[in-house]
Amino acid sequence: MTANLQGSETAKTIDTLVTPTLLVDRGRLERNVQRLAERAKKLGVVLRPHMKTAKSIDVARQVFPREPGPITVSTIAEAEYFASHGFRDITYAVGMSPASAIRAMELCRRTGVDLKLLLDTVEQADALGDVRKATGVTPSIFIELDCDDHRGGVKPDDSRLLEVANRVVAAGANLVGVLAHAGESYSLSTPDALVKAAENERSATVRAAEILRAHGHACPIVSLGSTPTAHFAENLEGVTELRAGVYMFFDLVQHGVGVCDIDDIAISVLATVIGAKPEKGWVLVDAGWMALSRDRGTSNQRVDQGYGVVCDERGRVLKDVVVSQASQEHGILSIRAGSEKTMPALPVGTRIRILPNHACAMAAQHDFYNVINGESPDIEERWQRIRGW
Repeated sequence: MTANLQGSETAKTIDTLVTPTLLVDRGRLERNVQRLAERAKKLGVVLRPHMKTAKSIDVARQVFPREPGPITVSTIAEAEYFASHGFRDITYAVGMSPASAIRAMELCRRTGVDLKLLLDTVEQADALGDVRKATGVTPSIFIELDCDDHRGGVKPDDSRLLEVANRVVAAGANLVGVLAHAGESYSLSTPDALVKAAENERSATVRAAEILRAHGHACPIVSLGSTPTAHFAENLEGVTELRAGVYMFFDLVQHGVGVCDIDDIAISVLATVIGAKPEKGWVLVDAGWMALSRDRGTSNQRVDQGYGVVCDERGRVLKDVVVSQASQEHGILSIRAGSEKTMPALPVGTRIRILPNHACAMAAQHDFYNVINGESPDIEERWQRIRGW
């Protein structure tokens, strides 16, 4: 067993990293970013990447290598962070509370950033007047749409759509458009179903915009997107912008949906073998749910990947080896149920990589990325990421 003589801040190769720790493959990241950028261009829409997965200026610079562009965030902390790095066109795509709206508008007042808020109720709309008075800033507002019964939002043909729009205007805010997210696409697994979901998302969002325009609201921005529908949409007529986030890294859930290959998954947790229970077919590693997250997003898919798929130190998948159990700081590797494979030799001290069920959740457990490229053991850079709200 080779001792770790260097901390993660000074390590030059993955062999010397203290584990568990987060890796990002630069080549895969670049390929994933380019894939959706080309698709958005082909479909004739603006791509507004969601930075909730990466939460890193260094990752954002892979998406926008020349200058900051339009982005989406899921927390005010993200908005503040990216604004501090020069991003000025930001959508906060989580329903606002009065406190979050005031904090958001204070950011606009200090920095000049155009930070757009999201709401779907008259109560939120009515609160905008107080937000405006408290900050001296006129909020820009999206109305959230429900296109597939996945989460919040107003149905396009619901009378509340116009009621909310009218109350936004009455509060002195600027109604900039409508925004939808086809979250139910994550439960699909065939190309035909994904194409249909994408078209449903498009038609519902465009329909809502048309209704608002027919009643005197300009509705200049028509925004939609999820990683699955972004990759399977065939027509985005009437849509102005496309959002997606996990596409930068991809994960096992997206693989199960059919959006990516295993070889597209750009992040993993590096872990070390710390024990074994041969009589049970177990290998123990030092990465539990504090490093991998509790996410079990593949449990309802056709292939259950446990807490993650296991690869060797160079990133090559170990066939049918998964993290079958996870406690706080321990992971248990075993052969997936029903497989005829046997556990490969993984003596104490062996390094392995674990691919995420949900990239957002895995990355959220860590403060930085160790940047690698393919099977090379070299650490090219260390990218910080932010956390919190």
